[in-house]
This record gives sequence, structure tokens and C-alpha cells, in this order.
Amino acid sequence: MSMQIPGPKPRTGLLGSLDRFIGPGATTAELVLQLIPPVVAAIVAPAYAMTLSIPWTPVQLGLIAILGFDLLGGVLTNATAAGKRWYHRSGQGWRQHLGFTAIHLLHILLVSLFLRGGDVAFFAGVSLYLLSAAAMIIWAPLYLQRPVALGLYGLALLGDRYWFVPTPGLEWFLSFFFLKLLIGHLLHETPYLPGEKR
Repeated sequence: MSMQIPGPKPRTGLLGSLDRFIGPGATTAELVLQLIPPVVAAIVAPAYAMTLSIPWTPVQLGLIAILGFDLLGGVLTNATAAGKRWYHRSGQGWRQHLGFTAIHLLHILLVSLFLRGGDVAFFAGVSLYLLSAAAMIIWAPLYLQRPVALGLYGLALLGDRYWFVPTPGLEWFLSFFFLKLLIGHLLHETPYLPGEKR
């Protein structure tokens, strides 16, 4: 299934690399939303972790900072009109969306290895749910994608609370992780233009 949303093309050079990441044609307001809150998250997330009586290593604190930046940044970027136009442009079908989602298995692996002491059950359970939920959203009829995604996100929140022991210092991880991917990235939504009225 390929959803076609017209939009500007990426620029050349370094700015083009940015365009391919956040979507070409991002407004100043979208850029601010995609940069400032994630930077704050990259500072606050490890600062919060350091309030716990856990002997963190620099690698662990660095990973927490990166995850804070990436997940909040991903939630916001995937929600912008520029991001929607780019990630749901012509040629972006189920393979691309599932591939983008699968790349994030690395996040789960890193959390499992460095912050959960090599928790294989966490890695396997979260990975299987992520890929299964993504496939269900991708192949749902367009008019049902939003309720399917929200229902699956709700199940992810329940699993986070009642199935897995929360990751100390990273209790927010799965909430933002699934919000970024199931709700933010996968849902095809109208990319409104600045000043557009309902």
C-alpha cells in the first residue's frame, strides 16, 4: 500500500540530509518543535536517572540521553506535516514502513543489553509485539488504521505496566517508543499547511 502525499523535494548537500530525516519544507515552527524539546529530553532523562540510587556508567547515561532525544524527537517529527508528507510520499509502501519500524529493534536491543542486564525476554517480547502491531496497522484498511493503531498502543501501555518490570531510570521508554512508531510514524494523516483552516 503506497500513500501519495505531494510535497517539496529535499535540498542538496547537508541541508538535503536534514530534509531526508525530518521532511523537506519543514516550517520554522516545526523545526523548533523537533529540536528544542528533544534537547531538553536528552538533558532531563539522564538527570532523572541520576536521582536514583543506581551506579550508572557513562555509557548507560549516554544511552539514556540518546534515547530521550531520539524518542521525543521522533514523536514530534513524525507528527509534523513535513514528516507526514515525506514518510508517506509516493513510493513509501509497506516495505519501507516495516523497514523503518524494524530498524528500531536496535533500541530494544540496547535497552535489553545495557539497561536491563541482558534481558532476553524483554527483547523478544517487545520486538515481536512491535513487528506484529506494525504489520496489523500497515495492512489495515486506511479508514481503520487510526483505531487499530490506538488500540494496539493501548495494549502496549498495558503490557508495559503489567507484563514487564519497568526499566529503572527509563520507565518512560516503551510509552514513547510505541508512540513514535505505532501512532507517529505508521499512521497516514493529512499534512495540513500553515494557515490552513478546518
